[in-house]
This record gives sequence, C-alpha cells and structure tokens, in this order.
Amino acid sequence: MTNERLKYLQLLGERYNSVEALCTEITRLSAQLSLPKGTEHFMSDIHGEYEAFCHIMNNCSGVIREKVELWLGNKLTHTEADELCTLIYYPQAVIRKRQLQPENLDSWYRNQTHHLVYLAKMLSSKYTREKVRKEMPQEWAFLIDELMHFQDDETAIHTDQEKNRLKYHNAIVDTVISTQSVDGLLIALTDLIKRLAVDRLHVVGDIFDRGPRADSIMDILMKHPSVDIEWGNHDILWMGAAAGSEVCIFGVLRNSLAHGNTVILERGYGIPLRGLALTAQELYPTLRSDQAALHFINIVLFKLEGQLILRNPDFGMESRMLLHLADFENGKITIDGREWPLKTLPSNTIDPESPYELSAEEAQVVHELRHAFRHSIRLRGHIDFLYRRGWMYRAFNGNLMYHGCIPLQADGSFLDVKIHGHVLNGKNLMDYADQMARRAFYSQDQQALDFMWYLWCGVNSPVCGREVKTFERAFIPDKESWKEPRNAYYTWYNDEECCMRILKAFGLEGPFSHIINGHTPIRVTHGESPLKAGGRLIVIDGGFCKAYQKTTGIAGYTLIANSHGMRLMSHQPFTSLKEAQESGQDIHSQSFEFAVYPNRLFVRDTDYGQTLSERINDLTDLLQAYRNGQIHLKPIIPT
Repeated sequence: MTNERLKYLQLLGERYNSVEALCTEITRLSAQLSLPKGTEHFMSDIHGEYEAFCHIMNNCSGVIREKVELWLGNKLTHTEADELCTLIYYPQAVIRKRQLQPENLDSWYRNQTHHLVYLAKMLSSKYTREKVRKEMPQEWAFLIDELMHFQDDETAIHTDQEKNRLKYHNAIVDTVISTQSVDGLLIALTDLIKRLAVDRLHVVGDIFDRGPRADSIMDILMKHPSVDIEWGNHDILWMGAAAGSEVCIFGVLRNSLAHGNTVILERGYGIPLRGLALTAQELYPTLRSDQAALHFINIVLFKLEGQLILRNPDFGMESRMLLHLADFENGKITIDGREWPLKTLPSNTIDPESPYELSAEEAQVVHELRHAFRHSIRLRGHIDFLYRRGWMYRAFNGNLMYHGCIPLQADGSFLDVKIHGHVLNGKNLMDYADQMARRAFYSQDQQALDFMWYLWCGVNSPVCGREVKTFERAFIPDKESWKEPRNAYYTWYNDEECCMRILKAFGLEGPFSHIINGHTPIRVTHGESPLKAGGRLIVIDGGFCKAYQKTTGIAGYTLIANSHGMRLMSHQPFTSLKEAQESGQDIHSQSFEFAVYPNRLFVRDTDYGQTLSERINDLTDLLQAYRNGQIHLKPIIPT
C-alpha cells in the first residue's frame, strides 16, 4: 500500500472512532447495494403548462394508479380506487369535499389512513429506513414511522403481543381523528407516497416560454428532493436574459408577447413593461398598443442581433442579418436571390445609413429592461437553481439525456464547429457550451453572453440545431419563408449505428443504454413514433404544450424507468386542475414497455451503486490497514 493511500485512509479513519463503527458503516453500505433500483421519471418540453405539469407530477405518470390497482385492487371498488388516487394527487381538495358529507366521516378517515399507510409501506420496500424517514414531513415522522412498521394483516394477528400492537396502531389513528389533526396526517402520507413512488426526476429541457406559469413550475422543482435538468433552448434564452444579455432579453420579450404571456414577466418576476409600451406607442402611433409593442421589440431585437453577429464572425450567422435588406417603403425583401413581400409596417426607427444602431429612445428602454432582468430577485433565484441542478447533458444510469441534438454532418459523422478559436464536436462541444453558459451567468463577460444567443438559435447549436427564422415570421406573411432547415442529426437519429456512436462518445455502451431527447414534437397523427433507431433513442416531446397538441395529436410523452425496464407513457390532453380535483378526472395515459431487462436491476447496477462500491472498497482497505497495525483509529473527542 502506497504512502499516499495510507494518508488518505488515515484521513478517512478520522470519521470512525472504533472498529465497530467502521464495520457498521461497511455493512450499511453493502446492504444498500441489494435494494432494487429506484424509479426514474423523465419529462420534457413543459413550456409553462403548469396545470398539466402538476397533474403529471402528482400521478407520477400513472405510477400511483398502477400501485393502487396492484396492491389494493382486490380490496377497493373502481370508484373507491379513483377516490384514493385523487386523494393522493390532491389531498386538500378531496378532504374539503369529503368534509361536506359528515356522515361516516370518521370511518372514511380510518379507511383512507389504512390504505395510505399500506401504500407507503409497500413503496418504502425499495429504500433504507433512513432514507424513508428523511422523506417524511418532520412533524409527522414519528407517527408515520410507527404506523408503517406494524403488521397490518389483521387475519394474521394471533399472539398477545400482536394484539397489543394492533391496539397501539388503532389508538394512534383514533387520537389523530379525535384531535382533528388527521387532515395533516393524510396530507403528509400522500406527500410521502409521491416522493417514494419516484426516486429521481429528469427534466430534459424547455421549462420556459409559451405556457403562462413557468415561474410556478420552477417553484415546484426547487422543492423536489431529487431532480436534474438538461437545459433546452428556451431555458438558455431565459438564462442569458437573467445574466444580462440584451439580445436574449428581447428574445424573451418577443416570445412572451407573441404568446400573450406577459403576466410571467410583470407579475411573476416584477419586470415592468410600461416604459416599453409607452415608448412603442409614441414611436408607432398608427399601430394598436399591442402591435406597437411587438413591433418595437422586433426592431430592437434585429438591431441587437446584427450588432452581436458583427462582433462574432465565427458564429457564421451573417445570413440572419436581414434588417438592412428590408425595403419597407416598397414592401419587399430579397433573401438568397428570392423576393418576398413584407407586411405593411412602419420603419421610421431604422436609419438607412446605420440600420443596426439603436435610437436614443430604444437604447433607454434596453438599459431599463436590462436592469430589471438583472435585479429581479425571484428570476435570479430560479435561474440560479437551473445552473445548480442543470447541465447541457447528463449521463445517468446508462442513459444519455440532452434536449436538442449532437450536431452532425450530412454523412452522419460529428460536425466540427469552429467557435472562439476552437474546433469542437460531440462531447467536447457540449462540454464547452456548458462551460460558456456558466461563465455568462457568473462572470457576465460579453463573449459568454453573446454565446448564449448562439446557443438559443444557432443552426449548429446543440440545443437548437435549426436555422431559426425569427425575422421571416415577424415581417413576411408567406409561411413558405418560415421553413427552418435542420441539422442532419434529425435525419440520422433514426439510425441505430449513429446513436451507438453518440453513446460511445459519451462513455456509454451496452444493450440497455439509450438517448433521451426532447425539443422536437412527435407528430403522432402523421404516424410518427417517439422511438427512434430501433428504440435506442426516445423523443419525449409529444406535445405537453397546448400550442402543439393540434399538430401532435396527444398531450405529451413521459418516460418511466424502473428496476424491470423502461416504459413510454403517452398522455391525452388534460382539462384543468379544477376538473381533476372536483370530479377525480385523471389524465388518460397509455403505457408501452419497450425495454425489459433480463434480470431485475439493483442499486449495485446504478451509478450510485458504483459510488457506494468505491466507498466500501475504501472502508474495507481502512479496516484491513487497522487490523494490520498500519493505521490507528483515533477516538473522536467531543467539542
């Protein structure tokens, strides 16, 4: 054993004051390896759809209902099972509704407590008691722990000791009912059940834009005990805006106003838009107030984009500088040799000699909005969370998750992207993008801030992968001009060999490694499948956002990976939280199991299991070194 190894083990040994403590820790960690792998829940492209997100989170993509039917199906009627599921999803609403029917209320409380305790007990079998206790609401932890570790099969109670435990169990339930605190117990149990049903949540990008309440979704995610986020292009745009990128700020403004969603800015994040609105009305008095505001945002956005493209020639985005080509007076523009008619809009704020220069009025609004975005405390808290719990990509338990694409050439090989003096592709490109995104927020240097815009809309950006036609959508009525060419990735992701090369580049190989992808809505009505490359790649953007549902035909896909395999969940449109709470209406979901493991997976087969095994090896070496007399365990002296 080397001196360096002995020094490390000596430091490690300072945590243990006896051989017994050391052996206990080795035993505790070794036993965890034999537990079943926890359930992972994947979702993507939420786009501010708070109500649908809440319901999918509450029913864990159908996992809760499956467990109720599996473990209590022979004890409950269909109506009773529906009520129990709704109670777990929305405990406060169900309890309020049931209290309006006081007949047999105490009996109802007893039955629901019994069912919830049983579900929690069954779900807890995958975890150590230590972890389960950590997931319990602290004020109810003692009572829940006592109730969960009681033999609940009354037909098996024979001895006096078992009868005593039954009396003790019943006394707990009777007392919380008589003290009118049972509501709190039920809510705590439902919260515990949902935490145990899913061990890890993966959000594969695009929390923001389109839907109205991305801020409320972020509030929920920040309270989740185990979540990671793979940034999407819309998230990147908001991250750049919060970091102070002026062009990203106006991209956020455009998206919000175009989708009628300024509430998130003004009420959600306290960003005032009155100055913008008043200036726009003064500059464009012939337009309605909303049209004037959007036109003002568009003009400023394209000016700022032009300035950024000129500062960064290596982005290769010169084709997106179109403002100087627009002939608003004659209503036409020529792009790539083809003439297109323009909408009839005022151009009085565009200087023909310096079309990308901001006017004094525009510059003042830009300055005020940048200050507002940079100093919104709630926005900064949400974006800081995105950085702390987010990445450009994530390799986890054999799966590779990223939102957009790995840029490819037409022949399916990795595309070399020249950026900031580097030539990058594949994993190196993703790592560099991750580094630059963090620099933008924590250092605010201009190069990194500009790169956030490139990530948002660059044709070779790994979170975009298409030529974004913002100018055409704003000013050209002919939708043919809106077509956005995509990177070759979106052809090659149907090829299994290509997907295997991508996985290998990220250090993942084997028959059960997959790519989990978002970003591209799956057009189910056109016969498109979310399973690509023989099931090696799964796209889980199926239309969570209401704006896409006419195109996709469904309300989104989610993915469940447990110790037995992987299942794709297809969801029908969600009505409303009010309807779900009042009538018990659940989202109708279909489950398709596309990957079945030949042997059940255990903690030892996971990334966490590998970490535990390495820890066990260190502790075993420490124990051996102690027994060989190479190291002396020092007693821990209380301070």
